Amino acid sequence: MDTLNNMQRSSTVSPISAELKRLLLDRDESFWQKLTEHSQSAETFNELIVLSGFRKKAAKIGFNGISAADIKPLKIALIGGSTLYPLSELIEHNLTVTAGRVEIMTGDYNNYRSEIFDGASNLYRFEPDFVIILPDEQSCKYTGRLTDSAEMINSEVARVSSDLLQLCSVIRERTAAEIILCNYILPPYIDLGPYRTKSLASDWNFKKAVNLALGSQSPNFVQICDLEFLAYRLGGLAAKDEKSWFESKQLCSPRLQVALVKEIAHLINSLKKAPKKVLVLDLDNTLWGGVVGDDGIEGIEIGDTSPRGEAFKAFQTYILSLIERGLLLGVCSKNDYENAIEPFRRHPEMVLREEHFVSIKANWEPKAQNLVEMADELNLGLDSFIFVDDNPAEVEIVRQFAPQVTTILLDPDPSVYVKQLQESRLFERFSITDEDTRRTEQYQKEAHRQSLMASAVDMDSYLGSLEMVGTVAEFNALDLPRIAQLINKSNQFNLTTRRRTESELETLMSDPRYRGFSMRLADRFGDHGLICVVICRLTEDETLEIDTWLMSCRVLKRQVEEQILNEIVRLAETLDCRKIKGLYLPTAKNAMVSDLYPRLGFRSVNTGEESSEFELLVESFNNIPTFITINSRSN
Repeated sequence: MDTLNNMQRSSTVSPISAELKRLLLDRDESFWQKLTEHSQSAETFNELIVLSGFRKKAAKIGFNGISAADIKPLKIALIGGSTLYPLSELIEHNLTVTAGRVEIMTGDYNNYRSEIFDGASNLYRFEPDFVIILPDEQSCKYTGRLTDSAEMINSEVARVSSDLLQLCSVIRERTAAEIILCNYILPPYIDLGPYRTKSLASDWNFKKAVNLALGSQSPNFVQICDLEFLAYRLGGLAAKDEKSWFESKQLCSPRLQVALVKEIAHLINSLKKAPKKVLVLDLDNTLWGGVVGDDGIEGIEIGDTSPRGEAFKAFQTYILSLIERGLLLGVCSKNDYENAIEPFRRHPEMVLREEHFVSIKANWEPKAQNLVEMADELNLGLDSFIFVDDNPAEVEIVRQFAPQVTTILLDPDPSVYVKQLQESRLFERFSITDEDTRRTEQYQKEAHRQSLMASAVDMDSYLGSLEMVGTVAEFNALDLPRIAQLINKSNQFNLTTRRRTESELETLMSDPRYRGFSMRLADRFGDHGLICVVICRLTEDETLEIDTWLMSCRVLKRQVEEQILNEIVRLAETLDCRKIKGLYLPTAKNAMVSDLYPRLGFRSVNTGEESSEFELLVESFNNIPTFITINSRSN
């Protein structure tokens, strides 16, 4: 209790510190929520240090909160060419309050190359989940002449960037860790004057070129932490701190360290959660100025005739760009449908049109109810939705009655709408696939399929009329981004809900115990794209164990699961396996597949609350007829 008594004797504490001290003294569980909120909003180095101190005090008195001992720690290794403390403490703090229990290993000053090449170093004994590399700036400087040819300078750019990426490859060969590589801060001083922009050898241009090479050539297991951009946001002069470098070899200013810590936490947390899928928008004073029901199509503000109208048009242009990232668009507006749809059909300045949306709910029902119905129609979870509205009352109602939905309350000034969405960081992607760009089209074609099903005489005639064609393929580098997407966002038709990153999948592909394949599906309405992922593991007792089996919900009831079982049995026969083992791990969202294995002929072996095991003898299986034609296989 000495620690708490010392806290009580403190005579001058900030309002935040006073609040946290009170909650900690009372061992109030909301302490951790408040600590997380304040840590995420902290803007200064000193704030984060104080907040980290509160976390340590809580741990010292055994008040662990989200850092409970039964949570598996996230292991982070921090290595680099500068002094890594107190940066390491701040990284540990931010990840602890956002991701749970964290263990951090800090390398020696500017010894990261030796630590990477020495297979017996602390880096590898630590067995990290993530390795963060802060390369030394001295190694990224052109040492030739300012007048050297572009060919000579570009050759050195390639050497410096490939050298760093080779270090990442060495780590990857020896660990299963994800790697976060920081790039270089650009020099903010007016060295060379106008000639700075003319010579590729200038420090400014050389570092820019190396940063570009690192970003464009980094493999899947390397994520770039963009220090160049973070310093630009802060301001180059504010990002540097020469005195701290000469006195204690700190990489950058305390203010940039705060931005760096938050970016690293964001990257790590983002790699471990599924991205949002649907952006649902209000209409009046959100996509245009005014109320279309009152002002009419001629009276709303949209377009280049006024500053406000131009701001709304810019907002629509940004939203349209999100479709290229794989986001689906919806409308949820309190309006008469005909009034709401008219601007999309007739107004010449509208960027967004009716065909850009997969669902338009314009009625007088509660918006939370409309969002629930939209989620059911799209067969997606509410937690994959983002709702944007300018009305605080409507946003609050959605927060209360559909709390899984992420909400954004727009500012009264439409000129900052784009900034609000960009700064929310809800629309970022680690990769964008060709299928992402066609997602809206896929959902619209699904509406045509549903219309056909409604008119069909029976299910067999409907399935036969679809003319479905499947393509089965072993995991390959081209499909890997889409496979990782499905693995990390599929919740409902997912037997085990095991998440894996692209780099983890690359490691798995090279493991002889595992076999992975995917399936693409097309029909007469169009291409569904890659819709199913299966990972199997060979055991020592001639058993093929289904480690992962997941499917996109948009192909449910199309006999895909029956055809996939045919493919799994075919794989088992190829590998001389006698039986197939299926595992079901229940979650809050995958109840729909709880009976999948029994329905497909598996025998129950062990049933429990946390897992159920099923078994199928290969020799007793008869191929299940389906209406899917397999046109090619590569496994």
